[in-house]
Amino acid sequence: MLALDPHTGAIFCFRGRKGYIIKILAHDDQGFCLFTKRLSEGCFAWPTTKDQVGVSLTKAELSLLLDGIDWRRPSMTYRPRLAG
Repeated sequence: MLALDPHTGAIFCFRGRKGYIIKILAHDDQGFCLFTKRLSEGCFAWPTTKDQVGVSLTKAELSLLLDGIDWRRPSMTYRPRLAG
């Protein structure tokens, strides 16, 4: 049972058992859309909760999640410019 109403713009993300597939369920004005993404290497970072309650993510955190980056501990890397 979903805690939020999908007609209000909420999207729902589900991860496969092995962690390398994620499915997103979203509703637009005409119906539901199902998006699937599979990582060729590694796993999607997934939140752990005590009560299996939903977790809210910002747009930036969702973007990191979909890129396969651990959104809970993103790190900024310094890349010096080459002279010339």
